[in-house]
Parts: sequence; C-alpha cells; structure tokens
Amino acid sequence: MSDRPLRRRRFLALAAGAPTAAAVLSGCGSTTGTVSQPGGEPPGRYAGRTRVVLWSTFADVPGQALQGLADAFNRAQRDIYVDVQFQGTYDECAQKAVVGLLGGQAPDLCVLSDVKWYRFYFGDALEPWDGYLDPAELRRTYNAGLLAEGRVKGRHWWLPLARSTPLFYFNRTLFRRAGVPDRAPGTWEELHDWSKEITRIKTQGKRVALEAYQKIDGDWQFQCSAWQWGGAYSRGLDVTLDQDAAVAAGEWQRALVHRDRVAYMSTDPAGDMGNQLIATLVTSTGALKKISEMAKAGGWDLGTGFLPRHEEFGVTTGGGGLGMFKRVPHRRKQAAAEFVRFLARPEKAAEWTVRTGYLPVVPAATEAPALAALLKKDPNFSTAVRQLPHTRKGDQVRMMVPNANVQIYTGLQRIWTADTPAREAFEGVALRLRKGVDRHRESIEEHL
Repeated sequence: MSDRPLRRRRFLALAAGAPTAAAVLSGCGSTTGTVSQPGGEPPGRYAGRTRVVLWSTFADVPGQALQGLADAFNRAQRDIYVDVQFQGTYDECAQKAVVGLLGGQAPDLCVLSDVKWYRFYFGDALEPWDGYLDPAELRRTYNAGLLAEGRVKGRHWWLPLARSTPLFYFNRTLFRRAGVPDRAPGTWEELHDWSKEITRIKTQGKRVALEAYQKIDGDWQFQCSAWQWGGAYSRGLDVTLDQDAAVAAGEWQRALVHRDRVAYMSTDPAGDMGNQLIATLVTSTGALKKISEMAKAGGWDLGTGFLPRHEEFGVTTGGGGLGMFKRVPHRRKQAAAEFVRFLARPEKAAEWTVRTGYLPVVPAATEAPALAALLKKDPNFSTAVRQLPHTRKGDQVRMMVPNANVQIYTGLQRIWTADTPAREAFEGVALRLRKGVDRHRESIEEHL
C-alpha cells in the first residue's frame, strides 16, 4: 500500500471522529476505485431509473421536508430515483461515510456539516461540483457568501442546503408578564438587567430560567460569544481560546449558571423553550419551525431578534450542505447533480425554508409566492435573512482541526455543570487543540 492512500485513510478516519478508526485502518479497506451504493432498490413504479442515494442528517420536520422534495423530484421526471436515507446526527453520518468509503460502499450525495465537510476535502474524498454544475450557474443561483464557504482553490466542494445562523429567540408573552420591553435586547448587559423580573415568573409551577446552553454542539453558539467579547477560538490556525477575551465570555456564562442561577445546560434547549422552561434561547434558525409550532400549541407568542452584542456584534454561520464523493461512478454523479439543480429552483428552495426555517440559500427564493407571503406575515422568518449579511464563518481551528468542536463543547460543559473557572477549562482545551494543529497542519495547509 502506498503512503498516500494510507495517509488519506488515517486522516479520514481521525477527521470524522470514528471511534473505530484503529479497527478500520487495520482492515482491508481501500481509498481507490469506484464505490458501490448502500442497499436498496427503486420501488416498482421507478424501476429502471438511475438510483441516487442521499444520506441525510434530518429527522422530524426537516426530514419530512427533504423527503417531500425528493418525492416531488421523483414524480417530475422519468430517469432518476432519489433514495433519501437518514443516518443520524452530523457526526454519526460522517462516521458512517468514512467507514463506507474505506469499505467500498458509500452514498452518492451526503449531507455534511460546516465542520465535517472540510475533513473529507482534506482527505481527498470529495468531488468538485464544477464538472457537473456550471460554476457561473452556481454563482447566479446561490447566496454569494454561503457559496464561497464551500469553495477552495477556485472550485466548489460543498453546496449550501440547510444553512443556518444562531438566532435570539424570546418568549414575548413572558417578557410582557415580566414588564420588560417586548423586543430582543441590544446587549447582553441589557438582558441581564431584565433577568430578575423575568425569572420571578412561574410556569407549570416552576420558576422560569433565563436561558439554557446546549450540551452537545454548544461550541457553535459560543463561537458567537467569543467574538462578541472581542476574542476568538483561533486566529488562523493559532489557538486563542485561552486568551482573556474568550475566557471573559466563558466567565459570563459561568456566572449566569452558578452565581445568578438563571441559566443551565440542557440536552434539548429548543424543547425547553417550547415548554416555557426558559424565556430566551440562542439556537439555530433550523429550529424556528419547531419552536413556532410549539409556541402556537402552548398559546404563547414567539419573538426573534439579532444576537445581543457585548464589545462587538458577532454571529457565525453553520448548518449542513451537500458533498459528492469522488469515487462515485460518473453516471450517478450526473444524476445527483440533477437533483441538486432541482433543489436550487427558487420555488423548491422556498418550500424548504418555509417548511423548516433554514436560511433561503437561493436569494431568488425570497420572491417565490410561498416564502414571500411568509416573510411578510411572520417577521420571525425574516430575522435570519436580515442578519445574514452580518455573519461570518467560524474560526479555522474549530472548522478544520479534527474533533476541535468536541474538545471545545466538552470544555464548556465543565464550566456549565462543574463551575470550573473558564480559564482552567479553556487552557486544557487549548493545549489539546494546539497538539491537533501540530498533527494536521501540513495536511490542512496543503489543501488551502
């Protein structure tokens, strides 16, 4: 076995965080040659078509929306059948894709998060879209900033789909009961001033908390806090998480949890918001549809706003996009590209946003009747669109160093649950991140 395939296999396994990396690497997997598809056959009425397997990370509302779009595509033409297969979370899907690629069986399309797609790109596993979709067409179709996040060395490797930003959600009914302004706060200090009145309220016999932090993947939301306090996870590949500004952001949240006792860590903050256990939440635009429906069912009014600022305003992008693996046969790549083109039609992109709350990654979608009407009727759906021009992608270390996101949110968990001083928690994380940078710098810089 040549050194190049071995390096690629090792990087892919480690990059996706596969717990069985050692076992995979000791097996007889390959990184060359075409891959077969995961099992399944088109239903009888679609027999004889080219089958495209799409591995999805979407359950519940977005899962139903994606399946609905695939069904519409399958009905709209006679040559291609798209088979959507749910594979769990972003991390779980990426791990399965690594194992599949090494074993010679992989999907034609795969939903990859803003963190995970880089790992496959660095592992030389992705096919650029430019050979299947005209780059000029891509530029005309997609939001320029979001499209650019998946472009490296002049080629497009990752196309926008379920893109999101953190939003500030608040329970307008509870705000009115507390006698605080019926709007999103301009700063975190302003929200803190309101917290005493808000947390005096009880719902379902329990005192309402101000906010909740997400146990898994909370590093994404905290990326914004680090920027708002004037810090960062990294400057390029130089780790800065343990510097004063990011530490101050961590101390702010630590105080809310352990001193003021108005915040806590949760495994399902969006559900807590829906059940009125918390009055505010910073979470993905992708939760908007779910929280809106819970608010309607619970009889309370939902509001959204830009994230509060501290020293600066800071909001990151996130969410998932579509990658296509290099070793998929050409015919299936062509078929996969046709489905992607279908998803990017303004009326289909609008349907996706209306049904999920994810950003309209196709600007023309905002003029489609269904989305235009929703944006006019419900201002909550327009908040993310208005905030998008002020966003930026995450810091390089979180995006590009294997498992950096896990390291960061594990450190945050220590702050939220064990009252660990932020400097102590972040110094340990920063040490591990620097080791990760040293280990993978050559591979990263080679591909940028």
